[in-house]
Amino acid sequence: MKNYKPWMGFSLFVVVITLLTWTATNLIKKRGKSDAGSFDFAIEDTTRISSIEIRDAFGNTITLKKEGGNWVDERGKCVSAPNVSFILEAAKLIEFKGYLPDKSKKHFINLMSTQHIRVKFFVDEAWVKTWYIGPPAQDHYGQIMLLESEDEGLSEEPVMMRIRGLNGIISPRFFTERKKWLCTSLFALTPEQIKLVEVINFEQPTLSFKIQEDGTRYKVSSQGVMLSFLDTSNVYRYLQEFRKVHFNSPNFELSQQQCDSVKKSLKYCTLRLKTKLGKTQKLNLFRIKATDLQRNELGEMVPWDMNSLWAELENGDLVKCQYFVFNPLLLGHIYFPALLQRK
Repeated sequence: MKNYKPWMGFSLFVVVITLLTWTATNLIKKRGKSDAGSFDFAIEDTTRISSIEIRDAFGNTITLKKEGGNWVDERGKCVSAPNVSFILEAAKLIEFKGYLPDKSKKHFINLMSTQHIRVKFFVDEAWVKTWYIGPPAQDHYGQIMLLESEDEGLSEEPVMMRIRGLNGIISPRFFTERKKWLCTSLFALTPEQIKLVEVINFEQPTLSFKIQEDGTRYKVSSQGVMLSFLDTSNVYRYLQEFRKVHFNSPNFELSQQQCDSVKKSLKYCTLRLKTKLGKTQKLNLFRIKATDLQRNELGEMVPWDMNSLWAELENGDLVKCQYFVFNPLLLGHIYFPALLQRK
């Protein structure tokens, strides 16, 4: 100790303090980076999301792509815009809910390794983030999730996430069943785009009618006979109904055998439309049997469900439609009273 000098002790103290400060600072930085990488699920500008790939726990996949402002699947088929908007809302508003309790971490990590929904987000065609969606939080006001990102890689531990402003789980927004993604739009046309509309009523043939654009005017006939009186303004009123026509839901009820039986049954109506560009669309419509008699649109008691009916699309699929959407298209006598004079 006889060589000890006071300045040596001070220097050692400074070195130790500097080392501790450096270590603490780096640990804080590392902790902050790790935490941020664990729950930075949100995508701030969802308008730049170009595609979304969903894979469920059974390995089924579907890819949603934005093309020209519209969303389609990887086969190029239109998909439901509201369903896409639910996903984009989740991507923008998702936020951190909390960490998992230490005692349950191992359980949920093991559970998520085999049971999760994987969602890949691509922005401007480049992959940016992948969500691994596990089971709901214990209070069902959130979801246990794991994040993988371009900047941070794969997070070490799952965390609990939620959608800001909403109470509930996140996973129902992400599914691969193609029927649920089916675009519900049937017609989206202006009167100026329509060349011909024909409605064939198989139950009451005298209520069948055809509207055909002929240069600067329209002709309306029924079973080949021109109507005795026609108000042209009513033709435009009728054609306006084709601006926005959707079916209610895909077929989740009938087996293939039952679908074949429906298609072989007596049709209620056939609706055929042709645009001025030459595109044609045809729908075959079928009544649905009811357990009790119901009153139809003409005030008669009939054995049909007067809320819903089946429509056969041109690809053979059956979809469920609602009368309040289709009655304005099928009941021509509302616009052309002369049809009733033919009964």
